[in-house]
Amino acid sequence: MTDARDTDLKKELDATLHARRELGPEYESELADSFVEKIDQRIDGAVERRLRRSLAEQQMQVARGARGARGGGTDSWGERFGFGIVSLVLAIPLSAIGGGIAHLPGLVTAWVGIVGVNMAQAVRLNPGLFRRGDHGHED
Repeated sequence: MTDARDTDLKKELDATLHARRELGPEYESELADSFVEKIDQRIDGAVERRLRRSLAEQQMQVARGARGARGGGTDSWGERFGFGIVSLVLAIPLSAIGGGIAHLPGLVTAWVGIVGVNMAQAVRLNPGLFRRGDHGHED
């Protein structure tokens, strides 16, 4: 599949260079912008596929952990730390994609999602976390 995309990109470059020769240097900037936009779309697609794959793998690990945990209390510091690290690592491309496509609203949406996922994880690990009068303290 990568070879087909590479072939398509090479064809696009060849067509852009051919158009530049025919149209002349006055259209060079527009042709270059158009080609760069196609490369940006291809990169965005690759990042999006990787993010979806990574999130699916993370969900599978969480699901396996939930199935393997009998009786609760099996959460470890390493699991929480790992979830936080993965969340922050994924926040970088999500922020770039959201901000690049929809600017500030896209960036805000991406971070609302990131915070939401982390809050859901926190509630999963500490069911009484947001209950009134219970501040998560165990006496």
